[in-house]
Amino acid sequence: MRVYLLVMLVAAAVTFLTTPFARWVAMRTGAITAVRARDVHTIPTPRLGGVAMLLGLVVAVVLASQMPFLEGVFVRDVGGVPYVDSRVWGILGAAAIVCLLGVADDIWDLDWMTKLAGQVLAAGLMAAQGVVLYTLPTGDLLTLPSSRMQLAVTILVVVVAMNAVNFVDGLDGLAAGLVAIGGTAFFLYSYVLTLRTNPDDYSSLATLVMAALVGVCVGFLPHNFNPARIFMGDSGSMVLGLVLSGAAIVVTGNIDPGVTSGAATLPAYIPLLLPLAVILLPLLDMGMAVVRRVLAGKSPFHPDRMHLHHRMLAIGHSHRRAVLILYVWTAVFAFGAVALVYWDVRTVAIGLGVAAVVALLLTLGPLRTRGRFLDDQEPTTAAQPTVPTGPTAPTVATSPTLPSKEA
Repeated sequence: MRVYLLVMLVAAAVTFLTTPFARWVAMRTGAITAVRARDVHTIPTPRLGGVAMLLGLVVAVVLASQMPFLEGVFVRDVGGVPYVDSRVWGILGAAAIVCLLGVADDIWDLDWMTKLAGQVLAAGLMAAQGVVLYTLPTGDLLTLPSSRMQLAVTILVVVVAMNAVNFVDGLDGLAAGLVAIGGTAFFLYSYVLTLRTNPDDYSSLATLVMAALVGVCVGFLPHNFNPARIFMGDSGSMVLGLVLSGAAIVVTGNIDPGVTSGAATLPAYIPLLLPLAVILLPLLDMGMAVVRRVLAGKSPFHPDRMHLHHRMLAIGHSHRRAVLILYVWTAVFAFGAVALVYWDVRTVAIGLGVAAVVALLLTLGPLRTRGRFLDDQEPTTAAQPTVPTGPTAPTVATSPTLPSKEA
């Protein structure tokens, strides 16, 4: 556990220290989110935070590759013959692709078809390096019948996860916090699964990836929590979704297929339930947005002000309270799924019910209309970025009417 915590700490430290550099790059390149009618932020804010997150991820994994404890993640022994396991490098390579895609989108506003093509390319690269969904954890392990279907399902899962995280990235600190909380639950589950399935070797690719992912989120949050000095942008949200889905796909290869009957089959579903629980709010938000926009005769990518975080603000919560309450809901779902590994269904259901009631009271109770608990801090004028001027500097308008991408 200490080695994984060290990886998490390194990822957090590198991300925290390099985020000011990413902010400087954003200001130099004009990657600044203007204030639009549907936005929550009140001053133009640099994005490209995903660049720092990718740097934290890469440094943490490269450091891990030099640790003897984690040698089993990078070198696999098959029939007594060691060979390099390319899956971890496939995840990093795919993360670099979507980060660059996000940087281009944050600067130039790519159309949705170009972004989708880039996402499919990154998911295909990851699959080519062995991160493939061969089976579905449905109690008795449903094997996908053909390599084409395995590839198609893998790409679909990765693309959906990337866009789900992107959809929910609408309040300061929301996406990073949700992934940090859900990722912590996933990290603990993966670590315990490794102890149970391979007591002689605690190295685990999924556990390593989740440790680094939680670390980059924790390192980015001090810069991104309200009032945010930088947004992660698409360069960050797509990296989070891709790495999370990659870890979930890897975990399916570590399930015990001997669990076959009765209530005892439920733990075998956890690799399927837990990733869904981690991004349940983003998935719900994305699904509602697609249905809402299609029924209105608009494109699924048409921006609006009806996301879950917008609704939280509409019922009276401050920016900070809305984010923290959504954190609570994510913790309820994610840790509730992990609890199924340790306790029986009835006990978990009772605890989950109590936690859901508490979360519901926080959401709809008197906090939203009374007092000043966790009210927002008013952003200062010093926080407003100064866009460079000169013959080679980009021209960035700060008026609310500047057409831009959806937060």
